[in-house]
Amino acid sequence: MFSRKVKNTIDSLIGSATKIEGDLHFKGGLRIDGHICGNVIADTESSSMLIISEQAIIDGEVRAAHVVVNGVIHGPVISTELLELQPKARISGDVHYKTLEMLSGALVSGKLTHDAEQEHAVLKLAASNA
Repeated sequence: MFSRKVKNTIDSLIGSATKIEGDLHFKGGLRIDGHICGNVIADTESSSMLIISEQAIIDGEVRAAHVVVNGVIHGPVISTELLELQPKARISGDVHYKTLEMLSGALVSGKLTHDAEQEHAVLKLAASNA
């Protein structure tokens, strides 16, 4: 009767003194405080949460279901569920999102695109069953 929200937990942490060169693939929750030179991509088969802290810098594509940004991203961002842009978020690249929460101070230098394909498919299905 009542749906229960699944709470994402952080499974992995990349510390502020860490620099990774190359693509990073993950499942579950990931917090980045360091510097990533490469793409950060979540597994599409399961729920994912990515937190990019105030100290973090990512030079590459970011792709996850739930993304919280308070650091710097140089590249496109694709969030399939919720994208939260905190006050110190700086994104230089195009942003694709399903739901967006943007706080005062966040900056996006690129195109914001609302991806409503999944919503339209559900609405069409519901309309055809009526």
